[in-house]
Amino acid sequence: MTERYAAPAHEIFKAYDIRGIVDRTLTVEAVRAIGHALGSEARDRGQRAIAVGRDGRLSGPALAGALSEGICAAGIDVIDIGCVPTPLAYFAAFELGTDSCVSVTGSHNPPDYNGLKMVLGGQTLYGELIQDLRQRIVDGRLHAGSGQVRRADVVPAYIDRIVGDVRLSRPMKIVVDCGNGVAGAVAPELFRRLGCELVPLFCEVDGNFPNHHPDPSKPENLRDVVRALADTDAELGLAFDGDGDRLGVVTKEGDIIYPDRQLMLFAEDVLSRVPGGEIIYDVKCTRNLATWIRERGGQPTMWNTGHALVKAKLKETGAPLAGEMSGHIFFKERWYGFDDGLYAGARLLEILSSRDDPGSVLKALPDAVSTPELNIKMNEGEPFELVRRLKEQARFEGARELITIDGVRAEYADGFGLARPSNTTPVVVLRFEADSDAAIGRIQQAFRDAILTVWPGLELPF
Repeated sequence: MTERYAAPAHEIFKAYDIRGIVDRTLTVEAVRAIGHALGSEARDRGQRAIAVGRDGRLSGPALAGALSEGICAAGIDVIDIGCVPTPLAYFAAFELGTDSCVSVTGSHNPPDYNGLKMVLGGQTLYGELIQDLRQRIVDGRLHAGSGQVRRADVVPAYIDRIVGDVRLSRPMKIVVDCGNGVAGAVAPELFRRLGCELVPLFCEVDGNFPNHHPDPSKPENLRDVVRALADTDAELGLAFDGDGDRLGVVTKEGDIIYPDRQLMLFAEDVLSRVPGGEIIYDVKCTRNLATWIRERGGQPTMWNTGHALVKAKLKETGAPLAGEMSGHIFFKERWYGFDDGLYAGARLLEILSSRDDPGSVLKALPDAVSTPELNIKMNEGEPFELVRRLKEQARFEGARELITIDGVRAEYADGFGLARPSNTTPVVVLRFEADSDAAIGRIQQAFRDAILTVWPGLELPF
């Protein structure tokens, strides 16, 4: 047994990661304690070293240092890989043979946030495994030791690995928008090495994010890409989130290709080499995806939202490919099975470089009328109760099927509606898709009636 810490704030222990506001809920002392708990868990699992990377946030160096101190205090060595995208931390776990890594990252959250994404022994920590770290601290179940810190640069090996695997049929000119996130430390060199000419936007790593927020899932954050495509002879735009594990895609004409449609193209490509392969996607994705996968001989599997949950399902099934509507794409075929926006961008260019007009290929992918994510804001715990009531009491007239693996998804002949509780914030996430505006309106009305029946008086965003 060893030193005792004050218990870190309960609210920073999320479903898929640890995340909070720096110096308020996520303090240096809290991160040191979490590092000690993580190192202790690593020792119990027979691990010997953990690779630690951080994104470009201003709080990164102090928090990564505290985390490393805590890990070492448990007798586990740290390999400091510096300021790198989260996928490079995952890559380091393979490349350096640690099987364990932590990325100190706030992902796409505002600048005053930061957090930890953690892998131990090849297992992404989520759910109870994250809560158990806090309980270790509370119980004082912490090993004592004196691990050592050494440094390693995995960027050259990462770029060499991709350049040795991905082949473009012709040079391409592309817009690359890193939003001043940490992808800017790697993306320009990677895509140039692949044979691309770049129109770089905001590739200087700056934790203040002075130009726009690094979240390509929001159309307003892609305006600069759209403008650059209009003003130059670049033929495609790629945008990355704050820690580089998600990809945004924009065509020459300024159309946003959302991740569920990106996944169609990736699935077609992967299934050409893995006949009959299983393709996993989350409940927020388009209903066109299952049909597309089946028509190409694949097996579609709808699964829970959450990068850690999808990764676990990928590992369980051995599927060659998975993806989420949020932009996390997981390649197991030719890659390692972790979510990587940079690698997904490279694979997209490989496919599109064999076509003269990439925009027409992307535009031809099946599409539908759809809403963005809509959120019902509620108090802590209430979203799960609302969805529980919907599952037990709601009737969706005309629906062909109710899918309840993650919330309630009502499938109709001409569309779907979804209500699911977020695992990260106290909101119910809604999404609607249909063949026409009229169909979307009808499905939204069905959900409005169902929700207000089980929770009268609730303010709805649609």
